[in-house]
Amino acid sequence: MLSATLRLFVLRHGKSDWSTGDPDFDRPLADRGRASAQRVGIWMSEEGLLPDRVISSPARRARDTAELACRMLELKESRIHFDERIYGGSIGELLASLAEHASEAQQVLLVGHNSGLEELVEFLAQEPLAESEDGKVLPTAALAVLRPLTDWQSLGRGSAKLISLTRPGAMRR
Repeated sequence: MLSATLRLFVLRHGKSDWSTGDPDFDRPLADRGRASAQRVGIWMSEEGLLPDRVISSPARRARDTAELACRMLELKESRIHFDERIYGGSIGELLASLAEHASEAQQVLLVGHNSGLEELVEFLAQEPLAESEDGKVLPTAALAVLRPLTDWQSLGRGSAKLISLTRPGAMRR
């Protein structure tokens, strides 16, 4: 597989609903989070960003984000691989999940949480990321697109080119 064809889509879960009082792992998406997850899926479809592998945290808000985005991408939810390492995962755990679940894939959607996803994007990107006004790399439902310059098992610091970082408000409705 040629590394030039690989793409990694890093999606932070949509806005969660803190009013439920549910434990962190079980916290659902807020209405805004559900709408943003659908918007991301529609936008990805319109942009031709079609993953052949989806890996998600099993936490409810990430699971729901992955399922809603996949529905908009017309991907079967059975194609989503849930991996506990993504929930609260370190860079090492996220890289291990990619190495294990993405080995046969060319385009992978990784759905999870901050701070792990922000740290992963900053770690993989060849160049420092531009500072945003609010200081957030990946606010809820933001999507980073990276092009790894190596295979999934060899990912390391600076081993990917950041193609884009898009917040849900910038995605066409």
